[in-house]
Amino acid sequence: MVTIRVPLVEQRDASYDILIGSGLVPQLDTILKQYCPAAAYAIISDSQVAKLYGEDLLKRLSASGYRAQLLTFPAGEWNKTRDTWAALSDQMLAAHFGRDCAVIAVGGGVVNDVAGFVAATYLRGVPLVQVPTSLLAMIDSSIGGKTGVDVPAGKNLLGAFHQPRVVVADPELLGSLSSVQLAAGLAEAVKHGVIADADYFAFLEREYAAIFAKHAPALERVVRRSVEIKAEVVAQDEREKGKRAILNFGHTVGHAIEATSKYEVMHGEAVAIGMVYEGRAAPSARRTSRWQPGGRSDRGDARGQEGPGGRDPAGPAARHRHSPR
Repeated sequence: MVTIRVPLVEQRDASYDILIGSGLVPQLDTILKQYCPAAAYAIISDSQVAKLYGEDLLKRLSASGYRAQLLTFPAGEWNKTRDTWAALSDQMLAAHFGRDCAVIAVGGGVVNDVAGFVAATYLRGVPLVQVPTSLLAMIDSSIGGKTGVDVPAGKNLLGAFHQPRVVVADPELLGSLSSVQLAAGLAEAVKHGVIADADYFAFLEREYAAIFAKHAPALERVVRRSVEIKAEVVAQDEREKGKRAILNFGHTVGHAIEATSKYEVMHGEAVAIGMVYEGRAAPSARRTSRWQPGGRSDRGDARGQEGPGGRDPAGPAARHRHSPR
């Protein structure tokens, strides 16, 4: 027997910046030149967000001399499938995008995941730029490199880790969100407060009215602090081999709710419900301390009972879950 070893020692720096600021999207042509120069850009968005932001971005990039093309797919979690991934990839191949191209994901969590998976697999991987347009996308799905699609066996079971070159989070885009969409994103912020920062959790309870009124300083603080928390966790455990699993609080139950409802329940809504039920189950499993928001009593929020002052255990997200669409 002959053994020939292939000595591959991976040395990579996948670090990237998350830019947060109002008015960043109109500056995207300049941002791309600095963070992700490419011969061509495939802008991937869904049918709703494309009309709001994708078409304008295409015009801006084309006017700046970039070769760009807008590719869309029908909006909705139920379209986060292998068929959608294949259709987008085939469109890029038909348009002759080469390895010197880049993908720009413009949209919410579904777009982040699908477009990221296209970027991870197209010609064995091309650069990715995330431009999240929902609160959930800004503080969660655009960060950390998780990409993928849903399959009949479950949610996100096919995918890849593919870190973006840059994330461009413009809070001005949140102005177009409905109260339900805002609440869905806020559920992830509540999760961040529970697992990492009691003061932030208290801020969300105290200022939820200002957040739902889309008061700029309040929204910007939500985006900034949640991004800081998730970025810190991801930096310590990129591939979810340990600590990053804490970001899945509420998701085990939440994913089951999404699947059984055939994705009629939004991801953030499902996570909000999941946090309540997982919090209630934690004491019996002797895991209460994992979910305590910085030392809150295990007889309050962590158990899914009323917290201080009789507040709803899931915080503002659950209270506004049934706001009119």
